[in-house]
Amino acid sequence: MLNGLDFILVALAALGAGAANALAGGGTLLTFPALLAVGVPAVAANVTNTVALCPGYFGATMAQLKDLRGQEGRLWFVIPAGIGGGVLGGVLLLNTGEKLFNNLVPYLILLASLLLAVQDPVRGWITRRLNQRQGGNGNEAWAALPVGLGAVYGGYFGAGFSVIMLAVLGVSLEENLTRLNALKQSIAFSVNVAAAIFFIFSGKVVWGAALVMAVGALIGGVLGGRLAGRIKPSTLRWIVVIIGVTVSVIYLLR
Repeated sequence: MLNGLDFILVALAALGAGAANALAGGGTLLTFPALLAVGVPAVAANVTNTVALCPGYFGATMAQLKDLRGQEGRLWFVIPAGIGGGVLGGVLLLNTGEKLFNNLVPYLILLASLLLAVQDPVRGWITRRLNQRQGGNGNEAWAALPVGLGAVYGGYFGAGFSVIMLAVLGVSLEENLTRLNALKQSIAFSVNVAAAIFFIFSGKVVWGAALVMAVGALIGGVLGGRLAGRIKPSTLRWIVVIIGVTVSVIYLLR
C-alpha cells in the first residue's frame, strides 16, 4: 500500500519523465525505478508504468499528425504489426515469473540506457542511409515483420523502444527522418495502448500510482515543450542515461 510520500515520489518521477520524453526521451528510466523504489513489485511496476504513460504517447502522436499525411497506406500494415507485437510482449511479461523478471531488471534498464545513449548516432546513420538511397523500396509491406518483432520488446519493457523502432523504419522504408519519426510515434502509441489494454485486465495495475503518474507525465510534457530551446536535449539525455546506468549497477550489486 503506497503512502503519501510514495505518491509524491512517483508523481515527481512522472513529471521528470514527461519533460524528458518531450525533450530527449528515456522517461521510463525515471518512472520505472521510482515505482520499484516505493515497493511496487517489478512486473506490477512495469505494467503500471505502461498504463500510466499512454497519454504521453497520444500527445506525441498528435503533435506529429501532419507528418503522417500521405503515409496512410503504411499505417495499414505497421499498426496491426505493432498491436500484435505489443500484446505478445505483454503476454510474455505476465508469464515471466516475478523472480526471473527481477533478475532481468538491471539488464533491461542497462539496455534501455545504452539505446538512449546511441540515439543520436542512430539518427545520423539513418539520415546518411536515406541520403544514399536511390529509387523506391518496392513493396513496403515486408516492414511489418521487423516492426512486429520490435513491438514485442515494446510490449515487454518499452524503455528504448523508440530507438529500436526508428532504426527498423530507417532500414525498411524510404522516407525523410521527420516523417519516419511521426510513423514511429504512431507505432509506439499503438504498441503501448495495446499492451496497456491487455494489462488492465491482469490485476497487476497499481491504479493510484498510475493515475498520479499520468497527470505528472502530462504536466511534465507541457513543461518540457516550453523548455525546448532552453535546455539542450543531449544534456538531458545523458543525465537520464547516467541515472539509468547507476540504477542498473545498484540492482546488479544487490
